[in-house]
Amino acid sequence: MREIKLFINGEFRTGERSYVSENPATGEPVAKVYLPSDKDINEAVDAAEDAFYSEAWRALDPMKRADLLEAIGEKIKERRTELTELEIADSGSCIRKAKTDVHNAASYFKVLAGQLRKFTFEQKDEGASRAGFSQNYKIYEPVGVCAQIIPWNFPLVMAAWKIGPVIAAGCTTVLKTAQETPGTASILAEIIRDAGVPAGVVNIITGGAREGELLIKHPKIRKVAFTGSTAVGKRIMQTASHNLLKLSLELGGKSPNIVLADADLSIAVDGALYAFLYHAGQACDSGTRLLVDEKIYPEFKEALLKRIADVKVGVPTDPATSYGPVISKKQFDTIMGYINVSKKEGAKLLCGGERLTGGDMDKGYYIQPTVFEVGPDHTIFREEIFGPVLAITPFKTIDEAVRLANRSVYGLAAAVWTRDSKQAQLIARSIESGTVWINEYHLLNPGMPFGGYKQSGLGREMGEEGLRAYLEVKHLWVSDCDERGKKPWFDAIF
Repeated sequence: MREIKLFINGEFRTGERSYVSENPATGEPVAKVYLPSDKDINEAVDAAEDAFYSEAWRALDPMKRADLLEAIGEKIKERRTELTELEIADSGSCIRKAKTDVHNAASYFKVLAGQLRKFTFEQKDEGASRAGFSQNYKIYEPVGVCAQIIPWNFPLVMAAWKIGPVIAAGCTTVLKTAQETPGTASILAEIIRDAGVPAGVVNIITGGAREGELLIKHPKIRKVAFTGSTAVGKRIMQTASHNLLKLSLELGGKSPNIVLADADLSIAVDGALYAFLYHAGQACDSGTRLLVDEKIYPEFKEALLKRIADVKVGVPTDPATSYGPVISKKQFDTIMGYINVSKKEGAKLLCGGERLTGGDMDKGYYIQPTVFEVGPDHTIFREEIFGPVLAITPFKTIDEAVRLANRSVYGLAAAVWTRDSKQAQLIARSIESGTVWINEYHLLNPGMPFGGYKQSGLGREMGEEGLRAYLEVKHLWVSDCDERGKKPWFDAIF
């Protein structure tokens, strides 16, 4: 059985506490995973601080850091088979998703390296500067030691999104993986070490809420980056306030997916299914509120329910599988709880709503694709479920569709399906959301920012904005005046 060790100061180590992680599809053991002690966490942060102030890291040219990022991306590709297999076993990802995640992680490091090569860490502001008076510069410097916490749904991609900008900016980090999915981050630690990243720059541990809180409260931490639920994000924000830590929070979503009357029905139906069923709905940007123009609502609903029968739920290793099990019994119970609440509230169940069993599915927590017809006052119209459950609602006018889309505390993602490009652009600009797709869903560009409005988070990941999130900006004022009598403050106190 594989061992997942703590990665601290460039070395792998065991600990006094451990547990056995399980495959959510089979219940079989995946790895013996070591948990950090308080001492381990302190040593990891100390290692990160020592590395941050070391000459080897602090003086490293940004172009050399870009080389490291590219090397990491290449080594991910070299180990793609191993990473894919472990991602499937750890998270229940179907094989097609796992392969894509490995590709996307490698691609992100490559794209980020290119952005780093173009980034200017020192800029003279010609507008603020004046000959004979002052020269003014903006200097971008790394924020320092970071605490990073990632979720279980996209383990490798989330680790890449966190660690990439740390290396690019010249920061250091202690990253905590989810206890359910520690595997691929451990391989990434090996890759980072083998690529030549100095010891202590990246440290990786596994743990739960207690370990995360100890990490965030450590006095040497300067920034916290978290991906997960809005409820946990709020608690992290409160904890981080004690030391006024900088924050990046990528949180929950209840994303609207708008289908106009002129949409290509075949594409929009498949797009709607992909939007809420990808990875069993366990994606923060899932399109779980489907808003359909009433003029095509009956036809669209019929086509959706017919097409949903072609979705194959099954074991993740089968290439034909559309999605596999949800991550755990806890998540299964949460999803089924929302389904039961919806039934009690009178939402109309159009399909699904039950656990799938039989054969290999008896070993995991599989849920049927589930669709409810709801109004805006139903619970599942408002609250994030993180499962394969869709709320579908008709609308009369485009203005109503936009109002329904924005009737949420969340604002992570949204989509519009229409043949009218101009109309789609107008709607997209009216939706309060960090990402809006037109005739598309779920696709992300590693060169563009990702994050949310409202309670979907703070800050952005990826793109130049994701790099800037790990930088402080310093104003450097250089006097261009060497005559005492011309100093503007000369008469102020003399």
